Amino acid sequence: MSKKYSIAIVDDETEILNVLSRFLTRNQNFSVSTFSNPVSALGSIEGGKFDLIFLDIMMPQMNGLDVLEKIKAKNEDQKVIMMTAYSTLDKVLKSHKEGATNYVMKPFDSLQLLEKKILEVLES
Repeated sequence: MSKKYSIAIVDDETEILNVLSRFLTRNQNFSVSTFSNPVSALGSIEGGKFDLIFLDIMMPQMNGLDVLEKIKAKNEDQKVIMMTAYSTLDKVLKSHKEGATNYVMKPFDSLQLLEKKILEVLES
């Protein structure tokens, strides 16, 4: 992998933003931008400059599924991994229906497995 990938993380939990950002920036091929507010993140995200977006499903300012819908309306090929702390099947199914590429559960069991999933999504 020689290409530098641009990754956005959108989550209202600062701890998740920090952990995920620190882990991903250890890989020299990942450039990471973080957003704690999905409404303000949409302006940057809709510009289409990210290879991958991590998007939390449950956020107080705006539901992640609504954000996903807006992203996909602008760029249907945008790769998005949904994140959730809730293992409700209906949210996972709805995110796939709305065009999510994949999803992960929080807290992350293994950051190494997460990185493998990221690479699979980016290289697909």
